[in-house]
Amino acid sequence: MIQIISGVKGKGKTKYLIQKANEEVKAVTGNVVYLDKNNKHMYELSNKIRLINLSDFPVDTYDAFLGFIAGVISQDNDLEAMYLDSFLTVSCVSDEYIGFVLSKLNDISTRFNVNFVISISVDAEQIPDEFKDNIIISL
Repeated sequence: MIQIISGVKGKGKTKYLIQKANEEVKAVTGNVVYLDKNNKHMYELSNKIRLINLSDFPVDTYDAFLGFIAGVISQDNDLEAMYLDSFLTVSCVSDEYIGFVLSKLNDISTRFNVNFVISISVDAEQIPDEFKDNIIISL
């Protein structure tokens, strides 16, 4: 399943995403991963959440991003949830390919039973129609 937190930059999406991740890690029996563009929020996350700084890796296209996601999942059979902050930046996706990348993530989610919670810096109206029902909060 994909859940989307949308809104323009500076509206508090990251704060909500961190809060949601910290709450979920208390309830799950598996692992939780938080992908971000830097280590800025390291101390705000529970120590039970694995923070991955994508800027440490050579991910510069959305194909490389999807491969990276598949690699993380392949190495952790107990992975239950992935939180993706600054989605447009970490996924290297431009506006016209948002729907395509979300579709691929949805396929990965279904196949491997991993939930994705995504923070994306666009208005809810700009989210592709097939993913509007996945928006859990729009700021």
